Amino acid sequence: MPGSSRRSFFFVIVILLTCGLLGLLYAQRTPALASGGDADVRDSLKQFTQVYDIVEQNYAEPVNPDKAIYNGAIPGMLHVLDPHSNFFDPKAYAGLREDQRGKYYGVGMTVGPRNNKVIVIAPFVGTPAYRAGIHPGDIIVAVDGKSTDNMSTTDVADLLKGPKGTTVHITILREGSEKPLEFAVVRDEIPRNSVDLHFMIRPDIGYLHINGFSETTEREVSDALDEMGDIKGLVLDLRQNPGGLLSEGVGVADKFLKKGQLIVSHHGRNSPEKRYVASHGNGGKDYPIVVLVNRGTASAAEIVAGAIQDHDRGLIVGETTFGKGLVQTVYPLSENTGLALTTAHYYTPSGRLIQRDYANVSLYDYYFKRDAEESSSSREVKLTDSGRTVYGGGGITPDVKIDPVKSNHFQETLLQHYAFFNFAKRYIINHHPSKSFEVDDTVLQEFRKFLEDEKVPYTEADLVQNNDWVRSSIKSEVFVDVYGQDEGLKVRANADPQVQKALELLPQAKQLADNAKRVVAERTAPHSVTR
Repeated sequence: MPGSSRRSFFFVIVILLTCGLLGLLYAQRTPALASGGDADVRDSLKQFTQVYDIVEQNYAEPVNPDKAIYNGAIPGMLHVLDPHSNFFDPKAYAGLREDQRGKYYGVGMTVGPRNNKVIVIAPFVGTPAYRAGIHPGDIIVAVDGKSTDNMSTTDVADLLKGPKGTTVHITILREGSEKPLEFAVVRDEIPRNSVDLHFMIRPDIGYLHINGFSETTEREVSDALDEMGDIKGLVLDLRQNPGGLLSEGVGVADKFLKKGQLIVSHHGRNSPEKRYVASHGNGGKDYPIVVLVNRGTASAAEIVAGAIQDHDRGLIVGETTFGKGLVQTVYPLSENTGLALTTAHYYTPSGRLIQRDYANVSLYDYYFKRDAEESSSSREVKLTDSGRTVYGGGGITPDVKIDPVKSNHFQETLLQHYAFFNFAKRYIINHHPSKSFEVDDTVLQEFRKFLEDEKVPYTEADLVQNNDWVRSSIKSEVFVDVYGQDEGLKVRANADPQVQKALELLPQAKQLADNAKRVVAERTAPHSVTR
């Protein structure tokens, strides 16, 4: 057996032994299982050894041991347990730790594919790429002299990253420039912000979007709330938030609840129940909250939404969330790999386990095919602080359901042609929009000509029927180009119909919280007795 194959083979044996020992810990507590536990593990390891040896020696093509083990044996074993236990090879584990830390070292820009090229989507304001003068729409043709032809977006992003203080040479093609542009950019620490947008969306009303929960999320939320000041209401946007660190979810929920209120609890086979309560609380800041959620809201984001809903602190609005109620503990392993193993189930303050059923469901169907929502009659029933009915299993059901906005054929056509992105890139060459820029009829006429030049099909009826969407999309992309990604995102948030609905529901959120206070006060008040 070749050296690399032997190393990978013995590594998987170590993993299998580790998982077997985790199972035996339970067997030691259960004598009836202990007698067969050791023998079962030994037999399984022997069978695996035999199968791997036959494959390695007789498969029709040379066996890549890393692929067979990192992408096959270990993930296959873990996915039999549940959809969220996972193994991370060295590259994936490095990416996981980067996400958890909330920072990386590089130049600070988003890149993406366009017409078989890798281009700059947007540099982050204040980063080395932004200071160097790199623009949205710039085509990256080489990094440190290495051509990016046939490279994926990930490949180019990896080349741009590197140790802090080192220099990376980026060759760029820019519309309007006859020759390639050369940039020597010094890499720096780039924050991977969890709070990617916060601003006053209305007088006295704040808007805050959290895209995940890393080691910096609680601090970022605290800073954002401090910056917005004495707000009278908040739209907390958790849409497409896949979760992250449990501790950070707890820390964020703490900022909206009363001191001492339960946020979440969890326990597993080998871990006693652990309860997390608000240790600081909101300090009496009881402004109404509307929490926006959708099918991409999961894990730690569901902990926040579940705690707010169970305590009647705010109104949950949108779609039923993903339904991930499993806690993973990440175990660092040798060779820069890691194991994320489900070690507990978590429960919302009312006692709900919101984990969706994954029995007899393929991994693909679990993540991507959720056509039918479970009926409430088959789900666990719990009560909020004020006695409202909420349901366990299958995610967090919103208090007010809002269907997702679906694009029509014309909208999809423009997006597929990157019409707004490309128009904005061309528009700012000859224009200098101010912060008061609006898409008037003159700008729309230029957009019509652009569509004709680029042979993007459209009709006047299409433009009339989609007038508001077209105008806000143009304005958003122009603001990204001129003022940075944050300003473009503000335009999109202001034009988002779900955000607008959330703003309309703030009085209902206040009514909900006020009613809950009254109900809880009546329930806990001492009763007088007449004799």
